[in-house]
Amino acid sequence: MKLIIGLGNPGEKYENTRHSVGYMVVDALLEKLQNSITPSNFKLNKKFKSLVISYQSSVVLAKPTTFMNSSGIAVRKLVNHFKINMADVWIIHDDLDLSLGSYKIQKGKGPREHNGLLSIYEKLGTKNFWHVRIGIENRGKGSGEPSFAKAMEGKEYVLRNFNEEEKSKIDVVVDSAVKDLIHRFTN
Repeated sequence: MKLIIGLGNPGEKYENTRHSVGYMVVDALLEKLQNSITPSNFKLNKKFKSLVISYQSSVVLAKPTTFMNSSGIAVRKLVNHFKINMADVWIIHDDLDLSLGSYKIQKGKGPREHNGLLSIYEKLGTKNFWHVRIGIENRGKGSGEPSFAKAMEGKEYVLRNFNEEEKSKIDVVVDSAVKDLIHRFTN
């Protein structure tokens, strides 16, 4: 069984922020896997502190309802309950080390600094799971970001919404990442 977890912050306020791109990928993955099911079909499971849905009893998709910096709490509960081997854990997250419009899938390697991942590393006692790293860095790239955004600290920047041009790029990279994940799971 595979456990695929998209990281983000709960609530409408954070729905379209850079930090919630993991949620966006999991929603798109579910839509691609089951054309008739939409992300609203995730069910809140208070025990796991997550929105959860199973797909064909071989994949569990989850979106923690904890805030990003406490993601490890939900991830550990899910891993323990479903008895998931670390080789079958996939964490999808934003990454400031990668440019907007890019992504990487790597085992045991994440960005230099990410408090959500630090929480997961602490709770699981390992980094040895799959990281689906979605690039969100676009400060100073001439994308219509105001000049103050260039000097903005990462912790503020990740809570900003994507502008229209950036959203178009994110939609493309989300689609590419979803196709890549499906290919990896079916081969």
